[in-house]
Amino acid sequence: MATHILETGGNVCPFPLIEAQEAISQIPTGDELVINFDCTQATSALPAWAADAGHEVTDFRKVGSASWTITVRK
Repeated sequence: MATHILETGGNVCPFPLIEAQEAISQIPTGDELVINFDCTQATSALPAWAADAGHEVTDFRKVGSASWTITVRK
């Protein structure tokens, strides 16, 4: 299992979600994608997408005053 990092800071929604969908399609099953973002709307959009797509959220936390990180296992 490998961990891949996606930095989407500064991107407005829906771009963090679009970039996450593209990034996860490029990694092997079982790997994790860490998505760092600062778009408030993505705090609900990213976990909902992961659940709908059958991916497991293994970590989700606020890391700054307006920044979050979510880890999704494919």
